[in-house]
Amino acid sequence: MIKFQVTQRCSKTHARLGLLETPHGTIETPVFMPVGTQAVVKSLEVKDLHEIGFGIILANTYHLYLRPGIEIISRHGGLHGFMNWSGAILTDSGGFQVFSLENFRKVTDQGIDFKSHIDGSSHFFTPEKAIRLQNSMGADIIMVLDQCPPYPASWAETEKSVDRTSYWARRCKRAHLRDDQALFGIVQGGVYKDLREKSASDILEIDFPGYAIGGLSVGEPKELMYEVLDYTVPMLPQEKPRYLMGVGSPDSLCQAVMRGVDLFDCVLPTRMARNGKIMVSDGYLNYKYLNLRNAAFATDTRPLDLQCNCYTCLSYTRAYLRHLLVAGEITGHRLTTYHNLFFLKQYMERIKKSINEGSFQADGV
Repeated sequence: MIKFQVTQRCSKTHARLGLLETPHGTIETPVFMPVGTQAVVKSLEVKDLHEIGFGIILANTYHLYLRPGIEIISRHGGLHGFMNWSGAILTDSGGFQVFSLENFRKVTDQGIDFKSHIDGSSHFFTPEKAIRLQNSMGADIIMVLDQCPPYPASWAETEKSVDRTSYWARRCKRAHLRDDQALFGIVQGGVYKDLREKSASDILEIDFPGYAIGGLSVGEPKELMYEVLDYTVPMLPQEKPRYLMGVGSPDSLCQAVMRGVDLFDCVLPTRMARNGKIMVSDGYLNYKYLNLRNAAFATDTRPLDLQCNCYTCLSYTRAYLRHLLVAGEITGHRLTTYHNLFFLKQYMERIKKSINEGSFQADGV
């Protein structure tokens, strides 16, 4: 089971520093978790993740259930052995991925009937099955099966998803059998304050060791997301970790930390890297993007980020990296991904340092 303690609070904002103890190491929070959907962070090896300094990553139940299958993972002693990762792992329930298959699934109170995006085969996820699969994979933190409403969604549609999420959460709690895994609840409610309150009340009553905020970063404007966080985060217990699902841009990370969030994940930095969109420093907690595919970088002999000391920036120029991307070379994806994740890791370290020094503020980022 995990243990969490808040070690310091910001005097100017709701930001806090914490320690999250897991069976596979202690994580300093706030922390960004790279997404390893298929039991791999695309284009990187686990030694790269260790080198950058990550101690926790995320993997996806839906994708791993379909391929290679839970039985194969179990033969390796679980997900840690399968991917040779010694750090902590969080697995999501697969619910978001299933709900994204809008034309290939049917949802009832019993569960989700869906067709595989790989071969069209039929499958049925219940809350109990989602927990059983995650128990088998052995991640340190696992998630309840929830229903994430789209944006925009009506109040009535969102209320139905809240009720179903609460019903499924109770079933997940009863089905969870492993004391060495922490099962987190998820608060839904879209952009409706009363429904967020209803969802938080339901989920907190079930009593989980940690709580996630779901249903954000699904297309709503960022300012609306921050507004929802302003009233949702205070609904969650001070003494337990808070996880904002699917957020990974530096400005959103900074704004959410300011509101008291501890854990984050997103495919954004790795996906952008493969498309040549590079995060670079533009001041202490400010940043900008470079579109490395632009012709202007074809002869640029500078590193990606003049303030970065990652392997990519110490070894290669913008011109060379652009050449790799334009030529479709896999090494280009690897090197740009390494940089973007290194940038985010260092960005979170700067946030933690500023909280520790009492100078943290999210204005202007």
